[in-house]
Amino acid sequence: MEVFWTSIQSVISIVIMMAVGYFCRAKGWFSDRFSKGLSQLIMKIALPCAIFMSMLQRFHLDQLKNLSKGLIYTILSIAIGYLISWIAIHAFKIPRGQRGLMMTGINGANTVFIGLPLNVALFGNVSIPYLLVYYIVNTIIIWTVGVWVIAADDPTTKDANVKISWKHFLPAPIWGFIIALPFLIWMPNAATQLPTFITRTISDIGDLVTPLSLMYIGIMLRDFGISNIKFTKSLNISLIGRFIVSPIIMFLIILCGVHMGISINPMFHKTLIIQAATPSLAVLPILADQYHCDVEFATDLVAATSVLFVIVVPIIMMIMNFI
Repeated sequence: MEVFWTSIQSVISIVIMMAVGYFCRAKGWFSDRFSKGLSQLIMKIALPCAIFMSMLQRFHLDQLKNLSKGLIYTILSIAIGYLISWIAIHAFKIPRGQRGLMMTGINGANTVFIGLPLNVALFGNVSIPYLLVYYIVNTIIIWTVGVWVIAADDPTTKDANVKISWKHFLPAPIWGFIIALPFLIWMPNAATQLPTFITRTISDIGDLVTPLSLMYIGIMLRDFGISNIKFTKSLNISLIGRFIVSPIIMFLIILCGVHMGISINPMFHKTLIIQAATPSLAVLPILADQYHCDVEFATDLVAATSVLFVIVVPIIMMIMNFI
């Protein structure tokens, strides 16, 4: 019960920060230009700084082997998730224009804007390197498999004409990890050896990630219109897939790994399971529009998962505490 109450308080804190963004957007204080600039600030400056400092402060080179095990868990989990969602879209006769969105929405997580703040709130900054594993796999699969299945479901064409931008495979946040690697190799105590003004500045900028990310989600929820969400058959199946099936798959894979002797840090376990239940990726409506799919369904899926995760996460935390 103590873990449940702790997670409830963490989620309440998250909701309050999201509400600030929602309220300011409703008041007209945040313009479209501001929200776009905020997204760029988070992705290209604040998040790389947060990852860089987290790697220097809480990570050692010998832990890379442990992280690689998490890569296997994440890849298997998402691959199985796509297989199950593919079966579901045919079993439940999901209409064309929603199939690819459902598959990608169930298996593609909003790791940056909600996943990271949520993980930090629940487990602290020490969990960031573990979250980075899920983020890397999630990002690569979204911009390859995810984009392809959405394009293949384009109702206006019979061919999956997919344009993949290679820059998506090395987004700015991952550069925080890449730049940290030489320091881990040749200057393992860089967090204390570098000039204080450098580490202090980078840390302060990195600390902006959580509040700004959650305010940005609040802005997006205001734009989507929470009251306009339509809980159709497709949306309900997607919610079950994202919040129930996806974390269960991850849990079972981790359980099998433990029985096979492939053990990882307990916090790593929890991080992967929580990330498997975070809201669907925020760019889903943009991808839907680009490939002539159901933009309204994509918007409803992002909005619904971004609201309902505040109920789901404390329940998952409580279940993990009893297992």
